This record gives sequence, C-alpha cells and structure tokens, in this order.
Amino acid sequence: MKEVYRNPMLYYFLAPLLVAVWPLLVWAVYLPRTQEDWESDKVLFGEGQVNIMDILRLDPDRLDYAGDSEVSGEFSYAKEIDRVATLCKIPAGKCDYSASGIVDSGIKRKQQARVKLTDVNIVQAATFLSRIQSTWVKLTCDKVKLTMDKELPDQWDVDFTFWYYY
Repeated sequence: MKEVYRNPMLYYFLAPLLVAVWPLLVWAVYLPRTQEDWESDKVLFGEGQVNIMDILRLDPDRLDYAGDSEVSGEFSYAKEIDRVATLCKIPAGKCDYSASGIVDSGIKRKQQARVKLTDVNIVQAATFLSRIQSTWVKLTCDKVKLTMDKELPDQWDVDFTFWYYY
C-alpha cells in the first residue's frame, strides 16, 4: 500500500482530476440544492411575517412590554411587583404585598409572597399575573382568589400567592 503513495502518477493524474471534478460537483449537485433551500426559506419567511403581523394586530401591547426589558439580576418581590403593577396601570394604593423570608429546605430555596390587588378589573388582574410569570420562569402562582365587588360590574379584589424557587 505504501508503494501507491510513492507513485508520482497518483499525484500527476489524480490531483488534477479532483480539482476538475470539484466545480462540476458544485454546479451539478450543491448549487441546485442550495437554490431549493433558498426558495423554501423564502416561503417560511413570508409565513413568519404574516404570523408576526397577526400577533401585533391582535395584541399591540406586546411591543410596550418587549421594550421594557430591564429585568436582570437577582429576583426581588418588591421591585418586580411594583414594576409589573405600573405596567398594568394599577395604582400603588391598590397593590399591597407581603413577602416571607427565604426558606432553605435542603435541596431547594424558596420564598413566598402574597399580593392583594383591590378594585381592579379582570383584565388588569390577568395581565398582572401573565406578565410577572412570563418574566420570571421560577415564579409560580400557587393560589388565586377573586372577590367581586357587588356594587360595580367589573371591580375585583384579587389575592395571589406566589412562590419563587431559587
């Protein structure tokens, strides 16, 4: 087998043959496949644009929320509840919360908080819950209690119980 590599005919004949076949291979095989992939990507891009426009048409508030991504660092109930309540247009006087200390149960560390929203409409309450949970993945809502004001049609008192797992 070593004699094959020592034969100069291998290098004088096979190397130029490979150099000549490579452009033909690119022209005959790779270029058409790339063109087909490009056409399918253009179709997918068009479908994606339509879906994005539908989402923006149905929920234009997502742009405001996406632009306000100052979420970073360590989780703090006080900071996050105030920030999300402001985004949901809930006045500070209608939002009350209390947080317990961090509990270390060996494997997991967790912290509980209770949030009470008073005299809010159902859209504000649902938006508050959605935004705070979509911002922090490790935050779960354990309990929601809705109490309707009997005198007004869309005024609610909402009690949330949250757990954040560190």
